[in-house]
Amino acid sequence: MRVYISADMEGVTGLVDAEDVQLRGRDYERGREMMIEDVNAAVRGALAAGAAHVLVNDAHSSMRNLLADRVHPAAVLVRGMPKPMGMLQDLDGDFDAVLCVGFHSRAGTLGVLSHSYMGHEIEDMWLDDRPVGEIGFAHATAAALGVPVVMLSGDDAACAEMAAWDDTVVTAPVKYALDRFAARLRPVAEARKAIEEAAAEGVSRAAALARPAGGGGADAGAGADPGGMTLAVRWQSSSVASHLVGIPGVTSRDARTVEVSGPAPQLFRLFGVFMRVASSVTGQHPYC
Repeated sequence: MRVYISADMEGVTGLVDAEDVQLRGRDYERGREMMIEDVNAAVRGALAAGAAHVLVNDAHSSMRNLLADRVHPAAVLVRGMPKPMGMLQDLDGDFDAVLCVGFHSRAGTLGVLSHSYMGHEIEDMWLDDRPVGEIGFAHATAAALGVPVVMLSGDDAACAEMAAWDDTVVTAPVKYALDRFAARLRPVAEARKAIEEAAAEGVSRAAALARPAGGGGADAGAGADPGGMTLAVRWQSSSVASHLVGIPGVTSRDARTVEVSGPAPQLFRLFGVFMRVASSVTGQHPYC
Protein backbone atom coordinates (compact mmCIF):
# COMPACT_ATOMS: atom_id res chain seq x y z
CA MET A 1 0.00 0.00 0.00
CA ARG A 2 1.27 3.42 -1.03
CA VAL A 3 -0.36 6.28 0.84
CA TYR A 4 -0.26 10.00 0.00
CA ILE A 5 -0.89 12.68 2.65
CA SER A 6 -1.64 16.27 1.69
CA ALA A 7 -1.15 18.40 4.80
CA ASP A 8 -2.77 21.82 5.13
CA MET A 9 -2.81 23.89 8.33
CA GLU A 10 -6.07 25.74 8.89
CA GLY A 11 -7.88 22.55 9.85
CA VAL A 12 -5.23 21.41 12.33
CA THR A 13 -6.12 20.63 15.93
CA GLY A 14 -6.41 23.72 18.12
CA LEU A 15 -5.79 26.37 15.44
CA VAL A 16 -8.41 29.09 14.90
CA ASP A 17 -6.75 32.32 13.79
CA ALA A 18 -4.46 33.63 11.05
CA GLU A 19 -1.89 34.31 13.79
CA ASP A 20 -1.75 30.53 14.27
CA VAL A 21 -0.97 29.71 10.65
CA GLN A 22 0.88 32.64 9.10
CA LEU A 23 4.65 32.57 8.86
CA ARG A 24 5.04 35.74 10.95
CA GLY A 25 2.02 35.15 13.16
CA ARG A 26 2.46 35.42 16.91
CA ASP A 27 1.53 31.76 17.40
CA TYR A 28 2.83 30.30 14.15
CA GLU A 29 5.65 28.31 15.74
CA ARG A 30 3.19 26.64 18.09
CA GLY A 31 0.83 26.13 15.16
CA ARG A 32 3.43 24.27 13.14
CA GLU A 33 4.09 22.00 16.14
CA MET A 34 0.39 21.16 16.19
CA MET A 35 0.45 20.53 12.43
CA ILE A 36 3.39 18.14 12.77
CA GLU A 37 1.60 16.11 15.42
CA ASP A 38 -1.62 15.87 13.38
CA VAL A 39 0.39 14.67 10.39
CA ASN A 40 2.26 12.12 12.48
CA ALA A 41 -1.03 10.80 13.83
CA ALA A 42 -2.19 10.22 10.24
CA VAL A 43 1.10 8.53 9.35
CA ARG A 44 0.77 6.19 12.35
CA GLY A 45 -2.75 5.30 11.30
CA ALA A 46 -1.68 4.58 7.73
CA LEU A 47 1.19 2.38 8.88
CA ALA A 48 -1.05 0.51 11.30
CA ALA A 49 -3.38 -0.28 8.40
CA GLY A 50 -0.55 -1.77 6.36
CA ALA A 51 0.93 1.11 4.37
CA ALA A 52 4.38 0.22 3.09
CA HIS A 53 5.14 3.71 1.75
CA VAL A 54 3.85 7.05 3.02
CA LEU A 55 4.54 10.36 1.29
CA VAL A 56 3.66 13.62 3.07
CA ASN A 57 3.29 16.80 1.02
CA ASP A 58 3.54 20.04 3.02
CA ALA A 59 0.65 21.87 1.34
CA HIS A 60 0.20 25.06 3.38
CA SER A 61 1.27 28.58 2.35
CA SER A 62 5.09 28.56 1.93
CA MET A 63 4.96 24.75 2.07
CA ARG A 64 7.87 24.84 4.55
CA ASN A 65 5.89 24.32 7.73
CA LEU A 66 6.77 20.72 8.54
CA LEU A 67 10.21 20.12 10.01
CA ALA A 68 12.01 17.20 8.40
CA ASP A 69 13.46 15.90 11.66
CA ARG A 70 10.06 15.96 13.37
CA VAL A 71 7.98 14.17 10.77
CA HIS A 72 7.50 10.43 11.40
CA PRO A 73 10.69 8.66 10.27
CA ALA A 74 8.74 6.23 8.08
CA ALA A 75 7.38 9.06 5.92
CA VAL A 76 8.94 10.74 2.88
CA LEU A 77 8.46 14.53 3.02
CA VAL A 78 7.88 16.85 0.05
CA ARG A 79 8.61 20.41 1.17
CA GLY A 80 9.00 23.89 -0.34
CA MET A 81 7.74 25.78 -3.35
CA PRO A 82 7.01 26.45 -6.13
CA LYS A 83 5.62 23.03 -6.95
CA PRO A 84 3.90 22.49 -10.32
CA MET A 85 1.08 20.55 -8.64
CA GLY A 86 1.04 22.46 -5.36
CA MET A 87 -1.06 20.69 -2.74
CA LEU A 88 -0.93 17.45 -4.73
CA GLN A 89 2.71 17.47 -5.79
CA ASP A 90 4.03 13.97 -6.65
CA LEU A 91 0.60 12.33 -6.51
CA ASP A 92 0.18 9.79 -9.30
CA GLY A 93 -1.66 6.58 -10.07
CA ASP A 94 0.91 4.46 -8.26
CA PHE A 95 -0.64 5.51 -4.94
CA ASP A 96 -3.52 3.60 -3.41
CA ALA A 97 -5.03 6.26 -1.16
CA VAL A 98 -5.00 9.99 -0.37
CA LEU A 99 -5.36 11.40 3.15
CA CYS A 100 -6.19 15.09 3.59
CA VAL A 101 -4.95 16.38 6.96
CA GLY A 102 -5.76 19.82 8.35
CA PHE A 103 -8.08 20.88 5.52
CA HIS A 104 -10.63 23.71 5.70
CA SER A 105 -13.93 24.60 4.05
CA ARG A 106 -14.28 26.75 0.96
CA ALA A 107 -14.72 30.50 0.62
CA GLY A 108 -18.08 31.79 1.78
CA THR A 109 -18.78 29.04 4.31
CA LEU A 110 -18.86 29.58 8.06
CA GLY A 111 -15.90 27.35 8.77
CA VAL A 112 -12.73 27.98 10.72
CA LEU A 113 -10.32 30.00 8.54
CA SER A 114 -12.50 29.22 5.51
CA HIS A 115 -11.22 30.39 2.11
CA SER A 116 -10.35 29.00 -1.30
CA TYR A 117 -6.60 29.13 -1.88
CA MET A 118 -6.25 32.94 -1.87
CA GLY A 119 -8.17 34.46 0.99
CA HIS A 120 -7.94 38.01 -0.33
CA GLU A 121 -8.55 37.39 -4.00
CA ILE A 122 -10.80 34.42 -4.75
CA GLU A 123 -14.48 35.01 -4.18
CA ASP A 124 -15.79 31.69 -5.49
CA MET A 125 -14.89 28.68 -7.63
CA TRP A 126 -16.86 26.05 -9.54
CA LEU A 127 -16.12 22.69 -11.17
CA ASP A 128 -18.73 21.95 -13.81
CA ASP A 129 -20.84 24.70 -12.17
CA ARG A 130 -20.67 23.02 -8.78
CA PRO A 131 -19.26 25.25 -6.00
CA VAL A 132 -15.82 23.98 -5.07
CA GLY A 133 -12.92 24.78 -2.79
CA GLU A 134 -9.68 23.07 -1.92
CA ILE A 135 -11.44 19.92 -0.73
CA GLY A 136 -13.50 19.29 -3.85
CA PHE A 137 -10.71 20.26 -6.24
CA ALA A 138 -8.27 17.88 -4.54
CA HIS A 139 -10.87 15.10 -4.55
CA ALA A 140 -11.67 15.57 -8.25
CA THR A 141 -8.00 15.67 -9.22
CA ALA A 142 -7.10 12.59 -7.21
CA ALA A 143 -10.09 10.74 -8.70
CA ALA A 144 -8.94 11.68 -12.20
CA LEU A 145 -5.54 10.18 -11.38
CA GLY A 146 -7.28 7.01 -10.22
CA VAL A 147 -6.50 7.43 -6.52
CA PRO A 148 -9.33 7.64 -3.95
CA VAL A 149 -9.40 10.19 -1.17
CA VAL A 150 -10.17 8.03 1.86
CA MET A 151 -9.73 10.31 4.88
CA LEU A 152 -9.95 13.98 5.89
CA SER A 153 -9.34 15.86 9.13
CA GLY A 154 -10.39 19.42 9.84
CA ASP A 155 -13.25 21.29 11.46
CA ASP A 156 -16.85 20.12 11.21
CA ALA A 157 -17.50 22.40 8.22
CA ALA A 158 -14.61 20.83 6.29
CA CYS A 159 -15.80 17.34 7.18
CA ALA A 160 -19.32 18.18 5.99
CA GLU A 161 -17.95 19.59 2.74
CA MET A 162 -16.02 16.39 2.08
CA ALA A 163 -19.06 14.28 2.90
CA ALA A 164 -21.06 16.25 0.35
CA TRP A 165 -18.46 15.38 -2.29
CA ASP A 166 -17.98 11.77 -1.26
CA ASP A 167 -19.73 10.26 1.73
CA THR A 168 -17.43 7.22 1.70
CA VAL A 169 -14.50 9.33 2.93
CA VAL A 170 -13.73 8.81 6.63
CA THR A 171 -13.63 12.16 8.43
CA ALA A 172 -12.12 13.24 11.74
CA PRO A 173 -13.51 16.54 13.05
CA VAL A 174 -10.95 18.08 15.40
CA LYS A 175 -12.91 21.28 16.17
CA TYR A 176 -16.40 22.71 15.70
CA ALA A 177 -16.76 26.14 14.09
CA LEU A 178 -18.42 28.88 16.11
CA ASP A 179 -17.36 31.54 13.60
CA ARG A 180 -14.61 32.02 11.07
CA PHE A 181 -12.00 32.63 13.76
CA ALA A 182 -13.49 30.76 16.71
CA ALA A 183 -14.20 27.11 17.47
CA ARG A 184 -15.03 24.64 20.17
CA LEU A 185 -11.97 22.40 20.32
CA ARG A 186 -11.76 18.69 20.90
CA PRO A 187 -9.19 17.81 23.56
CA VAL A 188 -5.86 17.44 21.84
CA ALA A 189 -5.25 13.79 22.70
CA GLU A 190 -8.79 12.90 21.64
CA ALA A 191 -8.42 14.76 18.33
CA ARG A 192 -5.12 13.05 17.52
CA LYS A 193 -6.62 9.66 18.31
CA ALA A 194 -9.51 10.46 15.98
CA ILE A 195 -7.08 11.35 13.17
CA GLU A 196 -5.07 8.18 13.68
CA GLU A 197 -8.17 5.99 13.74
CA ALA A 198 -9.71 7.69 10.70
CA ALA A 199 -6.46 7.28 8.75
CA ALA A 200 -6.28 3.60 9.66
CA GLU A 201 -9.90 3.03 8.68
CA GLY A 202 -9.54 4.87 5.39
CA VAL A 203 -6.36 3.04 4.40
CA SER A 204 -7.88 -0.30 5.43
CA ARG A 205 -10.81 0.36 3.11
CA ALA A 206 -8.45 1.26 0.28
CA ALA A 207 -6.38 -1.88 0.92
CA ALA A 208 -9.46 -4.03 0.48
CA LEU A 209 -9.90 -2.57 -3.01
CA ALA A 210 -6.25 -2.38 -4.07
CA ARG A 211 -5.12 -4.31 -7.10
CA PRO A 212 -3.15 -7.44 -6.22
CA ALA A 213 -0.15 -6.10 -8.10
CA GLY A 214 -0.25 -2.85 -6.10
CA GLY A 215 -0.47 0.71 -7.29
CA GLY A 216 -3.83 2.38 -7.73
CA GLY A 217 -7.14 1.02 -6.53
CA ALA A 218 -9.14 -1.76 -8.12
CA ASP A 219 -11.62 0.86 -9.28
CA ALA A 220 -8.96 3.35 -10.33
CA GLY A 221 -10.47 3.74 -13.77
CA ALA A 222 -13.86 4.57 -12.29
CA GLY A 223 -12.58 7.93 -11.07
CA ALA A 224 -10.90 8.81 -14.35
CA ASP A 225 -11.82 12.00 -16.12
CA PRO A 226 -11.63 11.31 -19.88
CA GLY A 227 -14.09 14.05 -20.84
CA GLY A 228 -12.51 16.77 -18.75
CA MET A 229 -14.15 19.39 -16.56
CA THR A 230 -14.72 23.13 -16.57
CA LEU A 231 -13.15 25.24 -13.85
CA ALA A 232 -14.49 28.73 -13.22
CA VAL A 233 -12.98 31.21 -10.78
CA ARG A 234 -14.50 34.49 -9.66
CA TRP A 235 -11.89 37.01 -8.49
CA GLN A 236 -12.38 40.09 -6.37
CA SER A 237 -10.29 42.04 -8.87
CA SER A 238 -11.29 42.44 -12.51
CA SER A 239 -7.59 43.14 -13.22
CA VAL A 240 -6.73 39.54 -12.39
CA ALA A 241 -9.42 38.22 -14.74
CA SER A 242 -8.31 40.53 -17.55
CA HIS A 243 -4.76 39.17 -17.32
CA LEU A 244 -5.78 35.53 -17.11
CA VAL A 245 -7.71 35.59 -20.40
CA GLY A 246 -4.31 36.04 -22.05
CA ILE A 247 -3.62 32.39 -21.27
CA PRO A 248 -4.64 30.15 -24.21
CA GLY A 249 -7.92 28.37 -23.50
CA VAL A 250 -9.01 30.75 -20.73
CA THR A 251 -12.18 32.74 -21.43
CA SER A 252 -14.28 35.21 -19.45
CA ARG A 253 -17.78 34.70 -18.09
CA ASP A 254 -17.93 38.27 -16.87
CA ALA A 255 -15.51 41.00 -15.84
CA ARG A 256 -14.31 39.10 -12.77
CA THR A 257 -14.90 35.45 -13.68
CA VAL A 258 -12.75 33.27 -15.93
CA GLU A 259 -13.20 29.67 -17.01
CA VAL A 260 -11.16 26.95 -18.67
CA SER A 261 -11.82 23.30 -19.55
CA GLY A 262 -9.63 20.21 -19.51
CA PRO A 263 -8.74 17.11 -17.47
CA ALA A 264 -8.81 17.78 -13.72
CA PRO A 265 -5.03 17.30 -13.18
CA GLN A 266 -4.31 19.77 -15.98
CA LEU A 267 -6.74 22.27 -14.46
CA PHE A 268 -5.16 21.79 -11.03
CA ARG A 269 -1.73 22.62 -12.41
CA LEU A 270 -3.03 25.56 -14.44
CA PHE A 271 -4.78 26.94 -11.37
CA GLY A 272 -1.36 27.25 -9.73
CA VAL A 273 -0.42 29.56 -12.60
CA PHE A 274 -3.63 31.53 -11.99
CA MET A 275 -2.58 32.15 -8.39
CA ARG A 276 0.91 33.28 -9.35
CA VAL A 277 -0.56 35.73 -11.87
CA ALA A 278 -3.02 37.01 -9.25
CA SER A 279 -0.24 37.57 -6.70
CA SER A 280 1.82 39.43 -9.28
CA VAL A 281 -1.02 41.63 -10.51
CA THR A 282 -2.38 42.60 -7.10
CA GLY A 283 0.73 42.52 -4.96
CA GLN A 284 -1.35 40.62 -2.42
CA HIS A 285 -0.56 37.24 -0.98
CA PRO A 286 -3.04 34.79 0.53
CA TYR A 287 -3.77 35.57 4.18
CA CYS A 288 -2.98 31.93 4.88
